[in-house]
This record gives sequence, C-alpha cells and structure tokens, in this order.
Amino acid sequence: MVLHEARSGRIGLRAAVLERAHFQRPIGSPFAGKCSNVRAPRCGALPDSFFPETASRPAMAGAARFPPVPSRTVVADMTGATGDQRNRTSGAMVRTRLITTLLCLATALAGLALDSAAQPAAAQNVVVMVNGDPITSFDIDQRAKFTQLVTRKSPGRDEVIEELINERLKIQAGKRYRLEVTDSEVDSSYADMARRMRLTPEQLTATLANGGVQAGTMKSRIRADIVWQQLVRGRFQSSFQFRDKDILAAAESKRKDDQPIVDKIEATEYVLRPVLFVVAKGAGNADGRRREAEALRARFQDCDNGLAFARQLRDVAVREQIVKTSTDLPPALREMLERTGVGRLTTPETTPNGIEMFAVCAKRDTKVDAPILKETRQALFAERFEVQSKKFLQELRRGAMIERR
Repeated sequence: MVLHEARSGRIGLRAAVLERAHFQRPIGSPFAGKCSNVRAPRCGALPDSFFPETASRPAMAGAARFPPVPSRTVVADMTGATGDQRNRTSGAMVRTRLITTLLCLATALAGLALDSAAQPAAAQNVVVMVNGDPITSFDIDQRAKFTQLVTRKSPGRDEVIEELINERLKIQAGKRYRLEVTDSEVDSSYADMARRMRLTPEQLTATLANGGVQAGTMKSRIRADIVWQQLVRGRFQSSFQFRDKDILAAAESKRKDDQPIVDKIEATEYVLRPVLFVVAKGAGNADGRRREAEALRARFQDCDNGLAFARQLRDVAVREQIVKTSTDLPPALREMLERTGVGRLTTPETTPNGIEMFAVCAKRDTKVDAPILKETRQALFAERFEVQSKKFLQELRRGAMIERR
C-alpha cells in the first residue's frame, strides 16, 4: 500500500551549532576543538562526543532564491507519475535509483560475516520505498547498531525507519537543488571525526566494525547532514541573521548576576599557513620526515621566501591561508602561537596525514565578541535551525511517496 506521509516525523539531525567557519576542520589540524582530548574508545562503545558540534559549511551564494518545494501528486501505484522533479531528467532519476540499489547490494555483500547462506538475501529485503529509493532491512539493522554504539541505547525499529526515511528525503531534496555532496567531502568529514577522537580513519573504521557497523553507515549519515545543513541555511538564509542588539538582549536575559555584559574583549588575530610533510600510509619513514620538518623550521625566516622554498620540497603541501583569533583556540595551541614569532614555524606535530607545522605570517591585536555573546549567537542559531529544519522536513514529507512493504 502506498501511504501519503503527512506527519512531521523526528528530525534525524543532532542539534548542531553551525556558525563556525570552514577553517575549523583543516586537514590534520590540531584545531580539532572540544573532542581533542578524547581517548581511543574501546570495543563496543563510542564517546558521547562522537559527533562534532558542527559540520560547518558556508551558506550558499544566492541561496535566498530557493523556490518552494513543489507539491507532488500521490498516485495509487508505483508506475504512475509522481510530479515534477525540478532540474532532473528521468534518465538521471533512473541512474540515481540504480546506483542506490547497487550500493545497497554491495554494502550487504561486503558487510558483517553472516553464518547462514540465506542471510545475505534476507538482509537486502526492501522494507520501505521513499520516492523510489529503497530502505532495506540491512540498512535498518546497520543504523540500529550504529545508534546503539553512539548513544548506548537500543532504538526502536520504527524510530530507525523514520530516521532513514528523513535521511532519504534530505538527500533527494539536495539533488533537486543540485547540492550533491562528493565522496571526498564525506571522507574529509569522516577523517575529521576520527581526528577529534585521536584516531586515524582506518582506526575509526575498525572501531565501528567491532560494534558490527560498516563505515558506509556513518558516511551515509554524514552525507545527509551536510546536504541538509546547506539546504536549510540556504532556503531560510534571512532567518539566520541576528542583530547585535538582539544577541545582547538574549545574553542579558540569561545573565545570573548583576555584572554588566562586556560586548568586546581584547584578542590576538593570527594569519597562518599550514605546512604538511606528507607521510605515506605504512611507509615507516615518519621519523625521517620529522627531521626534514625540523630542518625547514630551522631555516624558515619569513613567509614569502620560506613558503616558496617549502613548495619545492618533496611531498610537502602548503595549505591555504587561515585566520584565527586567540579566543577561538585551545589553551595549548594559543600558548604555542604566542611563543612563535612572526615569520617562523610552530613545532612539528604528528597527524594522520603526516607531520604538520603552521607558519605564523602575521599577528594583530583586535577586539572580538565576548565569549558569552558568541555562545548566545550560536544558541540562537541552533534554535532557529531546529525550527526551520522541522518545517522544511514536514514540507518534504507532505509531498513524498512512501511505500511500506
């Protein structure tokens, strides 16, 4: 039977603060954030900080011009037309569905070891079709295990199915607006999560496998979250603009003492260029690469000449310039940058990608929002995002064709 879903459903996104700049996840960076002190988890459990507070992506240019999601006509059988799919040809839909089906099949065949020869076929049974995209019993089983691993609570089957339905709708909406996320973007976010846990991506994959979860399950959720954050921020862009006086008023309302709120504080702004000595996986030459990094650090006197020289070295990457204020840095990193002079390199740090240093190209005194105002802005953003996200998802569900088998 084809059911026309009209209820809102639960939103699969965790509450997130989305105001951070894209810099917050440079490859191999020690700017990892709150989770940098998380130890490698033991088999069967992931820390509460498994997900970063954000999966930040910049708002899209021109996103305020998003057209409303078209209402789609629901028909009684799956062979009829389902309404206009904007900017997508029927051939693209067929390819998308075929790829999705093949991915489900490949995931099932490459999954956890199964004791019975009949189990792989059973694991691929289609339980729900969402606008033609299948959700299999294997998908449900994997997501249930993943949720239990992260939250340490066993989710209900219906709850898992609703989450997967919402996830499919988010991905489909992204495709209609041409916001497909590349595999490299997903892999980068996956690596960032591993780095925050002080793991390599391979170690994170092994940790998931110990809990019976394939890495693809987590990556599917990452992909949906990235797309959804772009969509919501783009479609409701104007609603995420907060005036300074509104932020100050919100902070005042939450103040617990009679002390006046200081809106600006002194800080140092750093202009940095990451320099990475790449270490190939399994190469076993990390010590040699560290010595090379130390040699560069010893002769590095200024950014113009030093970075030009670094680019000529074998397997050395000079990243794009990044700007960060001292209030945004963890204490250890802030102290390291304070000790490093302008035009010099920081102490080499070992990362999953190699040996990394930061060239300090400039230091400037500045004034920034006081921490309480920054926290208030982030809280307002998260609250507004939750409201608009729920509104958008309800709209998608009203126009969706969902077949439960």
